Amino acid sequence: MSVVWLAGPDQAETVAELLVAFRDHQGHSSPSDASFLDSVTQLIGRPDTEFWLAALHHDAPAAGVCQLRFRHSVWTATEDCWLEDLFVRSEARRRGVARALVQHALERARERGCRRVELDTTEDNLGAIALYESVGFSMTSKGSSRSLYLGAHLHL
Repeated sequence: MSVVWLAGPDQAETVAELLVAFRDHQGHSSPSDASFLDSVTQLIGRPDTEFWLAALHHDAPAAGVCQLRFRHSVWTATEDCWLEDLFVRSEARRRGVARALVQHALERARERGCRRVELDTTEDNLGAIALYESVGFSMTSKGSSRSLYLGAHLHL
């Protein structure tokens, strides 16, 4: 059974290493390893951001990470939770680590009084979509039509 725990500032390197592995898994070369560590170090102590780690069992090293971001919504008059990153190392996949992290994210959002949890994934990531749908996520969570995530890259 997977074990999930809140990462503290002393585990910023572990969180950053897992996010770098996520970057590499996606075939990207940036941001740099140092940038990930700097960002995690800045975020890990903030009240609006939580990093959760998971392992296959109590004596195993962290094999997965989940980043949660919280923000107040004028539409629900409560906090919303954004599940920003979820990654599990290949050797721990299909062993319950991702499910444990997502279920914990939902529990944590409820504890904080959130009315909704949102995330994005690519439409060809069928395994992730199946996992998310199996725990209650829906492409029509905002109404009868399909919810879409849109973004814009800004050049500074």
